[in-house]
Amino acid sequence: MKPFDYSLDYANLDLRAHPEWYAVGRGEQGVLLVEPYKSEILPHWRFKTPEIAAASAERIYAMFLDYKTDDDFVGMDMARKFLQMGFTRARRYANHSNGRKYGTEDRNPLPDRPDAIKAESAAVFKRMWDKARQDPDYLALRQRHRERYESASD
Repeated sequence: MKPFDYSLDYANLDLRAHPEWYAVGRGEQGVLLVEPYKSEILPHWRFKTPEIAAASAERIYAMFLDYKTDDDFVGMDMARKFLQMGFTRARRYANHSNGRKYGTEDRNPLPDRPDAIKAESAAVFKRMWDKARQDPDYLALRQRHRERYESASD
């Protein structure tokens, strides 16, 4: 697996036109960088309440399906990353009301203070994230992308 390349000027690159520049990377890498997808998906990404999270996750999953219809793996992967980030960020806020898991003076973890509302928001995103990352077409397109663009030596 090729690591995500943070050295590229993503703000000025169109990865829809140049999918060869995209590396899946690990987890959510590049989720707030890769254009035009960041600008398309980010306005729909919300998790304050389970209802808001459900509307957000459903909209982002619909975008995942639209990218799939367009045979746009990069778009699908970016939508998957936003669903994953919805889960991880909502979980963080479920455990830490201010969103910070470490103290400011040291790097020691702060104690958990569970928030059931944010935990449900996280669960909503987790269901959609699981659905996206297990999609057989997504998995096939990811494999094709890796074989086509990520296995070549630099």
